[in-house]
Amino acid sequence: MAEHRNPTPLHHVEHVMGTVFSFDIRDTPTPHIRHALRQAVAWLHHVDAVFSTYRPHSPISRLGRGETTLADCPPEVAHVLDLCAETNDLSGGWFDPHAGGTLDPSGLVKGWSIEHASHILADAGAHNTYVNGGGDIRLRGEPEPGTPWNVGIAHPLHPGELCAVVTGRDLAIATSGTAERGPHILDPHTGEPATTLLSLTMTGPSLTRVDAYATAAFAMGHTARPWIERLTGYEAFVVTSAELCWSTTGFPRDPRIGT
Repeated sequence: MAEHRNPTPLHHVEHVMGTVFSFDIRDTPTPHIRHALRQAVAWLHHVDAVFSTYRPHSPISRLGRGETTLADCPPEVAHVLDLCAETNDLSGGWFDPHAGGTLDPSGLVKGWSIEHASHILADAGAHNTYVNGGGDIRLRGEPEPGTPWNVGIAHPLHPGELCAVVTGRDLAIATSGTAERGPHILDPHTGEPATTLLSLTMTGPSLTRVDAYATAAFAMGHTARPWIERLTGYEAFVVTSAELCWSTTGFPRDPRIGT
């Protein structure tokens, strides 16, 4: 059965979670797919309402202040905190949602929410999609038959320049760094911002894990490389504070772009 592609992509932009989310759907936009897009957008707003640390009455904020219990929170709160604990154990304590003295699982939530939004689209028959939330990206299929997606990695010190281009299909990409928000990822062992690296981009099959692993690895600094190399199916590209670049062996970059 021939695959049906849409010559005019279905695009949608949504402002939520304090950033911009964009959807690029290359399949024929059936009513089922359009409905799924609305569901995916509604899901992102739900996640924001539950997990925003900027909303004083969100369940995560109230839980962090001890004003409610985990049992009284929406069930996805326990699920996310379990994923955070799993990542913290795997990283040797480098992913602690209490690192700043308050409960903040933001280093995992955005990737997790995008992964689920992408699944909503896929379940509706959208198999060639790009979902980007503030630089956390979930790719499926292809933008055109026989052509992989290409995603540029912005240079953290040179606006408008790319330091690498990721190429692939069915791939998750997340970047942690200082370019947009300054030093904001904390070293959980000192409580101070991690400053050894400027940018760390990770790729892998799951954006939930890619997002969390990128946060943990960024906090690790120079010790991140051997840890990342041990993660099966996950790769990284890094720009250090000395403006040196390195990548793991299997990082899916376009060799024509960057250093």
